[in-house]
Amino acid sequence: MAKPYDHDNIFAKILRDEIPCKRVYEDPFALAFHDINPQAPVHVLVIPKAPYVSLDDFLAEATDPQITGFFRAVGKVSRALGLAESEGGQGFRALANAGGDAHQDVPHLHVHLFGGKPLGPMLAKQPESPK
Repeated sequence: MAKPYDHDNIFAKILRDEIPCKRVYEDPFALAFHDINPQAPVHVLVIPKAPYVSLDDFLAEATDPQITGFFRAVGKVSRALGLAESEGGQGFRALANAGGDAHQDVPHLHVHLFGGKPLGPMLAKQPESPK
């Protein structure tokens, strides 16, 4: 079960226009904007307009139209940014962290879209812990 939604998180404030962002895309289901601390030449966040804590919470509780609309928005953003191979791009990575072990910093579902350079392996290798 997800933690209760915090209506004062930074993404909720962005959705209410209390905090500015550099918008890339918006529709009834999602808002996309540039990350303020980019980790790649292209680093955009896509967030649902509804209050969901994580991907797990979203997939368990959102309506079918919300789920479809949100994931279609992720695709539209990747194409609009020229990241999708179908648009001549070299590809992109979509990442949604969920919970503390995954280092989710903001308790509002968000998908990171990274691109614009080779991104390397998905996870850094961690040394094995002693048994």
